Amino acid sequence: MATGVLHRITGSLGRAKSTAQSAGQLVVLTRGLATSSSRNREDSWFKSLFVRKVDPRKDAHSNLLTKNEESNLYKIQFHNVKPECLDAYNKLCEDVLPSIHADKYYPCELVGTWNTWYGEQDQAVHLWRYRGGYPALTEVMNKLKQNQDFTAYRKERGKMLMSRRNQLLLEFSFWNEPVPREGPNIYELRSYQLRVSSTPEGLARAIGYRQHNREAVGGFFSQIGDLYMVHHLWAYKDLQSREDTRNGAWQQEGWDEVVYYTVPLIQHMDSRIMIPTKASPLQ
Repeated sequence: MATGVLHRITGSLGRAKSTAQSAGQLVVLTRGLATSSSRNREDSWFKSLFVRKVDPRKDAHSNLLTKNEESNLYKIQFHNVKPECLDAYNKLCEDVLPSIHADKYYPCELVGTWNTWYGEQDQAVHLWRYRGGYPALTEVMNKLKQNQDFTAYRKERGKMLMSRRNQLLLEFSFWNEPVPREGPNIYELRSYQLRVSSTPEGLARAIGYRQHNREAVGGFFSQIGDLYMVHHLWAYKDLQSREDTRNGAWQQEGWDEVVYYTVPLIQHMDSRIMIPTKASPLQ
């Protein structure tokens, strides 16, 4: 009798252990499915920002991000000026650059010209637009070679500079085209050096969270020069309005996710606060 009781107890314990193991496996499986589902949602959200199916025989990546129908090409110039020459440099630019901008003989437009206020000091930044893309750029450069006033300008300018560099850019299809605006404003140029395996689309889409007061001026990505570069150009009334606008973005649903997924793509970032010169269409 004792033996029968022992067998029944042992059997019950075995069934209980088996049930517990099954329940544990079910919990692990459920947790695994939940984790997998969460990861799938994150992957799906991430891919929706940065991944598109592209047939490499038909589409260059830049063609998917830019405004193909307009074919605008931009050139941004960074001129580091000798400190004692900055006023003379600005006056020289004011005498020459607007005349090129206004002359229909040259298929280009001066979008804006600034001095850096916070950031790299004694620096001038110029942004040009070439309607018609690379052919327009080539046409302008060939015509300027024959322009004696521009040749004299470059010669005199060279005496005032410590260094200079430029980039050729395309504009994002998600952003506004830069147009002249009245001032007074300060401008922020935020430049992002992306990791080589990254694409700039997610950074471009952030514009949707920052459009309430028309702060967004333009968004660009590099084609020639420093590659894997993204530039955002913003306009603010002053530094406090910039701070208020940036803090306000965190109150919008989805902004934290944009930041979470885009920050790992950035290798380096830089911010310049700039003041427009008298010659700038963006005031």
